This record gives sequence, C-alpha cells and structure tokens, in this order.
Amino acid sequence: MSRSIMITGGLGFIGSNFAHYWKQKYQDDLILVYDAMTYSGNRKNLEPLEDAENLFFVEGDICNFDKVLATIQDYNVNTIVHFAAESHVDKSISGPDVFVQTNLVGTHTLLSAATKCWLAGSGQEHRFHHISTDEVFGSLNIEEPAFHELRQYEPNSPYSASKAGSDHLVRAYFKTYGLQVSTSNCSNNYGPYQHPEKLIPQTITNILLGNPIRVYGDGRNIRDWLYVEDHCRGVDFIIEGGEVGETYNIGGNCERENIHIVEFLCDELQSRFECSDILPRQFPKSRAAQGKLNRDLITKVADRPGHDRRYAINANKIKEGLGFLPAETFESGIARTISWYLERENWWRELI
Repeated sequence: MSRSIMITGGLGFIGSNFAHYWKQKYQDDLILVYDAMTYSGNRKNLEPLEDAENLFFVEGDICNFDKVLATIQDYNVNTIVHFAAESHVDKSISGPDVFVQTNLVGTHTLLSAATKCWLAGSGQEHRFHHISTDEVFGSLNIEEPAFHELRQYEPNSPYSASKAGSDHLVRAYFKTYGLQVSTSNCSNNYGPYQHPEKLIPQTITNILLGNPIRVYGDGRNIRDWLYVEDHCRGVDFIIEGGEVGETYNIGGNCERENIHIVEFLCDELQSRFECSDILPRQFPKSRAAQGKLNRDLITKVADRPGHDRRYAINANKIKEGLGFLPAETFESGIARTISWYLERENWWRELI
C-alpha cells in the first residue's frame, strides 16, 4: 500500500534519523514528522530535508488526543512509527512524572486515536509500530543468556517501567481491538544527531572540550550497541515483512563495557588529533591538542540508583525470520559517529 507515515518524536535522535532513512528509500511516501519540540527535539535535525517534497512537520504533544486524531485524519496517515519518549534514565530517577505522562499516557493516546480513526472510522489497512527498549527486561548477570522476545519483563527504573507499560498497552490494543501493531525492542543506539547528554556523544564532546568524563561505578556495566541507521533498517524490515502483533528484538551483536566505550573513544580521538593539523587548532582545550592523554579525563563517580549491570539482545528472530543483520560493526559505526560530531561542532555546542 502507498504510505502516509507519521513519525512521532521525529525531531529527536532516532526519529530524525528514521525520517532521513525513510525519505531516501521511499521517496514517494508522504512523511509527517510529529514532535512536541521539548529539549530533545531539534528542528535542525531535519534541515537537510527542508526542501524535500511530501515531508511535513506538525508541532504537537502525543498526549493531546484531539491534536493527534486531527493530524492522522488530515494527512490520511496509515502508518505510525512511534519513537516519541522520554528516555534519559537519570532524569527518570529525579523526575519520574513526565516519563509516566509521555511514555505511558502518550502511547495510550496515540493508540486510542489510531483505533478511532482506523477501526471505527476509515477501516483502511494500517500499521502502528512501537519503538521500545531492551531495558524493559531488567538486568543480566555475566552468565545469563541474552534477552529474547518472550523473556519476563523486569524493569528497574521509572524510565524502563514506563516503557514496559507502553509495550503492554500496544499488545492490549492488538488483542482487544485488532489494531495492526508491531513492536521492536532495541539495544543502545548511537550515531548522528544524538543529544550530548548520552554516553557516546557526551564522551566525544567532553574529550574535545577537555572536560572530565564521568563514569558510573566501576564502569563495567555492559550494553549492546547498535548504530542508529541499522536500527532504522531493522524497523523497515519489520514494517515491510514482520507479522502483525509480533515483537522483534533489534540488536547490534556488540556487547561492550561502558569503560571500554569511553577508553576506545579517547584513543580514537587521540589518534585523529595526532594525525591532524586542523583538530588541535579547532579544539585547543582538548588534552590531545596539548600533547596529553585523553584517558586522563576519565573520572569515576558514585554509581546511580538501580543501574542495571548488563543488557544483551538475542536478535535471532529478526535475523532468521526477516533476514536482518546490522550493516555496521562497532568500529565502523564509531568512526562514522566521531566524524559526524567533528564536522558539526555548531550543532552540538548549542546543546551543552
């Protein structure tokens, strides 16, 4: 079917990358970016697409039922890809209310509006794809097997609990009302347009500015890492070929300790500075520009409450059922990410 696709949270990190990806691959589809323009939504993320045909932006809150319903109707939306979420774990610990409101109430509002429009209204073929996270499964010890789609939910932070609740709502709307849904639980994303509050861009920018790099606890917490464009490809595979009502894990096959990530970034940027005449002049406060070691910036701090020890994704279902594999290795994805931040200093300086 021809698509009119609504991307919630489309000015955020993953949502804006998905808009870029979708526009490049499906040039004839209508793309509607829907975003409340909170701190994590940046209109500059879509600047390369400003002159693109069939791409529209609507400023709106996913908790506003009337606005959501009118938008679906006005643009004849038949596909919703729901990225909009509060996602910073530390912020969920200090202020959980907004996480419950956006992630739980907002998802329910979208589901309710889509049901009214598609099932009680137009009756057209449709898809509601919900973006979730591996954090809903809780924490793994070193010996445990990776998360699979049927693992019991054990969220440990207000963020992951709110996402777990939204996952259950999506499933309920499929089971109860027949809404054509799918869900993906992904591992940690990184890449272009990621807000510098997150580990990888925060580490990159701190290195460039010569600021301390804060590492929680012993730094041995393990995450699976996925380059954001691969995440977008995985969602595409699910929308194109995934079964309605099913959940798919999208992983990067890339488990790394946080301290390893930080040290790797320090060393990669050290090498780039040593091979460049431009970078030391562009970022004179960097330790590498001063002939010192970036690793000296690493500072251990007290661990945060409820800090899950390990996440790992078993992505066999999407691999075997839909033929999806990540295109980027950790090394190639990090190289692309570092280059992007080096070339777009004006973008990230406004956010720190």
